[in-house]
Amino acid sequence: MTRAPGSIAFVLSVLLPLTACAPAAPLYDVVLSGGRVMDPASGLDSVRNVGIKDGKIAAVSTEALKGTTVVDVTGKVVAPGFIDLHAHGQDAGDMEIQSRDGVTTALELEVGVYPVAPWYQSMEGKAPVNYGATVGHIPARFKVFHGIDVGDWPLNPQAAMKAGLKPAGTNAAASDSQVAAIADLLRQGLDEGALGIGFGVNYTPGAAQSEIERMFAVAAERKVPAFIHTRAFGIGAIREAIESALRTGASLHVVHIGSSSGPDLPQALALIDSVKASGKDLTTEVYPYIAGSTRLESAMFNPGWQQNLKIDYGELQWPLTGERLTKATFDKYRAQGGWVILFTMKDENIDKAVAHPGVLIASDGVPFVNGTGHPRGAGTFSRVLGRYVREKKLLSLMDGLAKMTILPARRVETVAPAMKNKGRVSVGADADITVFDPATVVDNATWEHPTLPPTGITQVLVNGQFVVRDGQSVKGVMAGRPVRGLVKAAPPATH
Repeated sequence: MTRAPGSIAFVLSVLLPLTACAPAAPLYDVVLSGGRVMDPASGLDSVRNVGIKDGKIAAVSTEALKGTTVVDVTGKVVAPGFIDLHAHGQDAGDMEIQSRDGVTTALELEVGVYPVAPWYQSMEGKAPVNYGATVGHIPARFKVFHGIDVGDWPLNPQAAMKAGLKPAGTNAAASDSQVAAIADLLRQGLDEGALGIGFGVNYTPGAAQSEIERMFAVAAERKVPAFIHTRAFGIGAIREAIESALRTGASLHVVHIGSSSGPDLPQALALIDSVKASGKDLTTEVYPYIAGSTRLESAMFNPGWQQNLKIDYGELQWPLTGERLTKATFDKYRAQGGWVILFTMKDENIDKAVAHPGVLIASDGVPFVNGTGHPRGAGTFSRVLGRYVREKKLLSLMDGLAKMTILPARRVETVAPAMKNKGRVSVGADADITVFDPATVVDNATWEHPTLPPTGITQVLVNGQFVVRDGQSVKGVMAGRPVRGLVKAAPPATH
């Protein structure tokens, strides 16, 4: 039978084969449907559907998307996963706790590690979130003075204690040859992929400023940042670090400006702003708490600590018992070693730092011991969103998110190319995503119960895999990948 060109039968005979050949709509691994996508990198703030394929964001669309797994996130914010530049809790348990707080990348940049390549190898397949580290001046100093491989110092204090309660590696001045040897170890760590050089100068009182400047010069030579815990608390020590960075040309990141500056916080922020305005690569960070935490056996508590920290025994708390310390208990616990909490700051200064333009959010989360510790490792990011953004209205939601996503990504991406694909909700970016309810998100961790998870963070994906689903940890998912600088040296052989 012949069909007239204008007949219905003719039209169907032409269109049906074309329809059969039309490509099917793509099927994504995961679709986050109907959420409010907030991407500080681009400024996008609108309802979108996000399609994830092979660990990457493959679509950010107003059109409906099909997926093997579809999660309705209507009414929730879909944000880049939070990036913590200052996370000492580097085992799977601590990372799982951080993932409940929306963290998808947790980096050890303040103290760092040495040796570097074995540390990265030890983390493979054991991290729920992405991980990385600087090469550390403190552990490199231990290697030169004592021949001890400390590795990650906050996680391995027993190795440092082998050198005694007051080891030369932190307390003694270095000879010219020792300074040169430390510098060589830092270069080695950078060759193995470290993300910069980490300094805890308050923990190495034996290191003269000339030694620190030599190490800053290595950072400048290799075009990597120096991440520094300053020599003391107050504007003088911050100025010392900045002046050394200016003399050597090193990029500088001053950690935890709230505690580092103490009562001098307004002057410290003004100084940082003025130096940045002159063109210097200089950044800083804050955690939203009035207390810090560190090792009681460290050199920070050498005689004179009260003047340095501007506190006394009663402002120290022993997390394992909850007691405030006296001279007797201070001496007892210092001899055995362990984590202590230090109440050194004022709320009004933390408010100013959190709200200040360009100040990053970072937890300084320390390892939890038998469920005790500092709540910042479990609640830093939800605390900023709930208390400082929603309740106190000190900054907008988009500005708050920028401080924990794109700004920390940019701090590291000049060293680590992988970070150019993080801190963003855009096509081609890594599918590191945090979904939360802006009306309810808030921290719950307290001094008494420091590991309690926050309210309102419902979904967290790392490289496209759920590590938090419907508000609960997904056990056993080790989705984290290494964040490395440019590797120039083959890792040592393992046996």
